[in-house]
Amino acid sequence: MTSSTPLLDSIKSPADLRKMKESDLPQVAAELRAETINAVAVTGGHLGSGLGVVELTVAIHHVFNTPNDRVIWDVGHQAYPHKILTERRDRIRTLRQGGGLSGFTKRAESEYDCFGAAHSSTSISAGLGMAVARDLAGEDRNIVAVIGDGAMSAGMAYEAMNNAGAMDSRLIVILNDNEMSIAPPVGAMSSYLSRLTSSNTYRQIRELGKQVAKHLPKFMEKGAQRAEEYARGMLSGGTLFEELGFYYVGPIDGHNMDQLLPILKNVRDSKVGPTLVHVVTEKGKGYVHAETSADKYHGVVKFDVATGKQAKAQANAPSYTKVFGETLVKEAEKDGKIVGITAAMPSGTGIDIFAKAFPARTFDVGIAEQHGVTFAAGLASEGMKPMVAIYSTFLQRAYDQVVHDVAIQKLPVRFAIDRAGLVGADGPTHAGSFDIAYLGCLPNFVIMAAADEAELRHMVATSIAIDDMPSAFRFPRGDGVGVELPEMGTPLEIGKGRIVREGDKVALLSLGTRLQECLKAADVLKSHGLTTTVADARFAKPVDTDLILRLAREHEVLIVVEEGSIGGFGAQVFQTLADHGALDKGLKVRSMVLPDSFIDQDSPAAMYAKAGLDAKGIVIKVFEALGREKDIGAVQLA
Repeated sequence: MTSSTPLLDSIKSPADLRKMKESDLPQVAAELRAETINAVAVTGGHLGSGLGVVELTVAIHHVFNTPNDRVIWDVGHQAYPHKILTERRDRIRTLRQGGGLSGFTKRAESEYDCFGAAHSSTSISAGLGMAVARDLAGEDRNIVAVIGDGAMSAGMAYEAMNNAGAMDSRLIVILNDNEMSIAPPVGAMSSYLSRLTSSNTYRQIRELGKQVAKHLPKFMEKGAQRAEEYARGMLSGGTLFEELGFYYVGPIDGHNMDQLLPILKNVRDSKVGPTLVHVVTEKGKGYVHAETSADKYHGVVKFDVATGKQAKAQANAPSYTKVFGETLVKEAEKDGKIVGITAAMPSGTGIDIFAKAFPARTFDVGIAEQHGVTFAAGLASEGMKPMVAIYSTFLQRAYDQVVHDVAIQKLPVRFAIDRAGLVGADGPTHAGSFDIAYLGCLPNFVIMAAADEAELRHMVATSIAIDDMPSAFRFPRGDGVGVELPEMGTPLEIGKGRIVREGDKVALLSLGTRLQECLKAADVLKSHGLTTTVADARFAKPVDTDLILRLAREHEVLIVVEEGSIGGFGAQVFQTLADHGALDKGLKVRSMVLPDSFIDQDSPAAMYAKAGLDAKGIVIKVFEALGREKDIGAVQLA
């Protein structure tokens, strides 16, 4: 029976939820779902995955004594309902905004976020670490890792399960199966078996059987083990998880409290070994517009709750991602060896555009960047032309493969690095801060950064044309600057930049899309009597030595500007200047990079302003180099 009084208003923390009657929990879930929808309608964010775990979230916080019991949400996309229940409801409409709540779990934000997660497949490893720490400290708490079926495509999850099974440490893994349909339909018999196999009685019988088998002669022990496995398979459906040493419980209906609550209690009260609870949920559950959407409203901008219609930004130019996808199609139309590879992000990287034109030449490897890179290396070794489209922050996960399987062997794998630089609402976990530095230190690599969408089209063509070593080109999230696009890309001369504007006092050498800010800064500097050369480096490696030395020779000040961390393009420029003795001639040279800190979510413009990598920051850097700090207060930007 549903109460006429709102129940969510009375929940300030999970402790309040644990005082409630089980019969009230479905109403709490309904109110929590509505609150999640209304909050994300204001802020945008990841909606579908959170809606799918509303009942599971309520059940977990009702059954487990959080925060003493640890709950780790893999990826963190689904953690919005969790945040609402854990003392953050009053701030939920600041989600992903500057100064607001993170779109992912974050240790610094709440004691209920015991582990920060924004990349997938880390929860079981982290949970096992917490379980071992608990055991070593002689403490008593439950460790619960909630991982989606998509995240189970990553090898790290199985590495962790293999380790956990061998250690026999008490750990609870909840597999949230919302997409892959890896389970049979959930029914009454399945529910009964799940409840039975999660009970202490069943566990005790199994443990007794194991202990008896240990005292039998070897040949009889093996027979007893086989009999136990056979009987267990007949009863509960033996699985890969059992083979890895986990007690498997499921599948159960993740939206049915009558199933969730008793099973979670049984698992909580059990004191033996690692357990996997297989929960079947529906992504986008309870919001018809999400349920009927192709992506279940995985990621949304602000939207109207009644109609589900999402707000559309007024774009003056196509997005960089779209330009990449369309350009790759144009190149593949004339070259049958080009193949596209993505790691579970076809629409996020533009590979979906390629897939529509060339489905047989498109490969989505799942959340398995390591495999994807070596898979591409194998393709390249046989003469194919793989284009690996991965976000900068996700490519970090495959760094060893980039080094050993690609760079050392000089295999012509092409890397299309999306989400370069600061990305806005997703914050520091998704920022493309480090790729220039972590690729730039590798021999046998060509690295490019597009200043605009036309340059991106040329860089796709350049990368395709390079057939004797790996190459990469980076581009940001969002729309281009509105330049006219050539019909086809033209391969660039390797390692050669371009002069965009000529001056004689100050030189601004830009790598990537900060070029537009450099041009704005040049206008401001001109109003202060400083004529400025603006150059687009195009290549982070190999650098254009002639261009760098010319800029150093003909200007009093040289400012290098990039959307990356320390140790990137600026370090390459300084090395070049030092090698040629250009630093000994009174040149005032400065390198502008992302600060040595992680910048929290905000609008991209606000984040770049905070980093000092906007036009105003560039002008200030020039004045500081010239000793004209008194002019800084007079800086005016249109």
